[in-house]
Order: sequence, then structure tokens, then C-alpha cells
Amino acid sequence: MTSEPVLPLFEPPPPTPLDDAACRLLQVRSIYAEPEALATPRGQQVLGRFPDARVVEVPSHWQIPELHGNEGNVERWVRVKTETLVLGVKKSLSARLNGRSSDFIAPSTANGCAMACAYCYVPRRKGYANPITVFTNIEQITRYLRGHVGRQGIKTEPDQVDPVAWVYDIGENNDCSVDALVSDNVADLVATFRTLPTAKASFATKLVNRQLLDLDPQGRTRIRFSLMPEQDARVLDLRTSPVGERIAAIDDFVEAGYEVHLNFSPVVLREGWELDWAELLRRLDDEVGAPFKAQAACEVIMLTHNRDLHEVNLGWHPKAEEVLWTPAQQQPKRSQSGMWNVRYRNDVKRQGLTRLQELIGEHAPWLRVRYAF
Repeated sequence: MTSEPVLPLFEPPPPTPLDDAACRLLQVRSIYAEPEALATPRGQQVLGRFPDARVVEVPSHWQIPELHGNEGNVERWVRVKTETLVLGVKKSLSARLNGRSSDFIAPSTANGCAMACAYCYVPRRKGYANPITVFTNIEQITRYLRGHVGRQGIKTEPDQVDPVAWVYDIGENNDCSVDALVSDNVADLVATFRTLPTAKASFATKLVNRQLLDLDPQGRTRIRFSLMPEQDARVLDLRTSPVGERIAAIDDFVEAGYEVHLNFSPVVLREGWELDWAELLRRLDDEVGAPFKAQAACEVIMLTHNRDLHEVNLGWHPKAEEVLWTPAQQQPKRSQSGMWNVRYRNDVKRQGLTRLQELIGEHAPWLRVRYAF
């Protein structure tokens, strides 16, 4: 019996020097690593990118007392993201059904982030710290994905996710544009989907990483640039690329072979939100080109917040909570993981979704709304 051939991983050119923004994101001083992760080529690659970092072996990437459950880290929220990485091995590989942003959620190649969006749901499960964790068994993950895609066969019925391809979200708990600064996991995923004619990769991002323009996705990776009005982004999207920079990158990513969609998330309802969203939509209409408009689509996601994250934010960024925590227009909701979230009341949410879709129709009629939630 012959073993399944292993797809050669993408061999990118030597990494280009990071720009000032990327250098501010990552000044890694400590790498907590499972011994099994350290033994992999991908683990060694990460160590090579940050040769001056101190390496601390840990039994599990989920059990690091200095990080997880340490309330003192709230005051060092951004510093932990800047100075710390974690290396682990993804032991349970599965692709979960989704049906909104994608057909499936792919097995994670990372979780956590070096950016610091005040509404991010990932740190709710990580206990006062949310640095990047890189899963180094990338060959196993890509092999699993090739098998899973093969088992799906051809998509026979179009849906709002995609008319012909099975779409896999590769960035549910992470931002792939940031991950690509740390390792070649994202390059390997793009290379894998480039060979899968019935599937696409997909991820949302708030960082413009122009090194991704060299990965030659050939239309098999969908990048969703997350946008919101600049007034919101200045308070909520901390350590991300400015909204104007994200808009300016759209046409370049289309030209490089990506399918480019937009992610309007989260939509925050506060005084003046309609005027600011109208301005953003007019700016898009003015600044993006016809090739993008011809294939453009967006998803609209209203704000969901979390009681525990609210308490964390009060410890390091209370200004954000002035717009995120508005009990008069919110209602509690128990999440699938058992946590208490808050979201806009049904009537408030319904009115907000309706009005934003009206604004899209008025100012960017070429922009198809894939789903609004």
C-alpha cells in the first residue's frame, strides 16, 4: 500500500522587512512552547524569526499560569500581545459546519491576535491574555483539509456562501494577515486551496499585510476586509490598519488574484451612526475600481458583546465600553459555549439592519449583501 503523497508546501521568498506598523505589533520576547511543537519544522521557523526571544517549555498551550487566569495581565493587555507568542500542536482536527461566512470552519492553525479590537470574542475563553498561539503541525492540518474537501464532492446547489465552491474559514479565532508575519502557515493554506478546484479558503482581516500579495491565490482564497466608520475604528479597532489603508488595498488584492469581499462588523449603533456609515459607503463607491465592484459582496454583523469581556475592558480601555455596553438597547443571550453575551434587542437590531441595508442600496448599489445578522 502506498502512502498518500504530501503536497509540497508553498516556498515563499525570503520575508521582506516588516514595516513600522508590523514592528509595533510584534516585539516578541517570550515564546511559550509545547515540546512537540518545538520539534516541528514550523516551530523552528518561528524561533528563527524571533531569535532573541526566551523560550519556555510548557505542557499545554492552554495551561500557562503566567498568561491564563492571571488577572494582573489586564493592565498589560497590549503588552502581552506584543511580546508573547505560544506554540502548540492542534490535536483535534475537524471542520465544523457554518453556513454564514463559510460552509465550514477549518481546523485552526492559530488563535489569538497581536491586535487589540475591544469587541473581539476570542479572549473571552483565554483568561486575561490573548497573544497569538501558532499551531505548528501544518502538514497534518493541510492533509486533513484536502481529505475533507475531497469527501464533499462538487457543490451541486448554489447558496449565499458561494455559488459553486465549498468555502472554508481559516481564520475564525485569528487574523491571518497577522499570522503571516509569524510563520508560513497562511502561505501553506493559500497554496493548498490553490490546488482544490471545488473549494476556497476565506478569512476576515483588519491588517493590510502586503506580503500576502505574493502568494498567488489564483482565485481560491477569499479575503474579507473588515470595515467600520473611522470614528468607531479609532476607539474599537486598536492596533489595526487604518480604515483608509484597508480600502486602498482592496484593488491591489483583487489584482493579485484574491476574491475580495467586505465584512461590516461589528455594526455599533450609537448617535450619528447612520451619517458615518453613509460617508464610509460613499467613500467606497468613489475609491474602489470596477473589477472589485463586479465581484464584491459583504456580510453585515451587528455587535454582540460579552459580560466578562466588558469587565476586562474596564481594566484597560474603558472608553470603548461607552459604545459597546449600552444596556438600555441590549438584551442578554446565552452563547453556545455557556457564556453570557449581550446583543441589541430584537427590535433595535431589526431596525439597524434594515437601515444599514437601505444605506448600502443608496450609496453602494453594486455591493451585494451576502447575509446580515
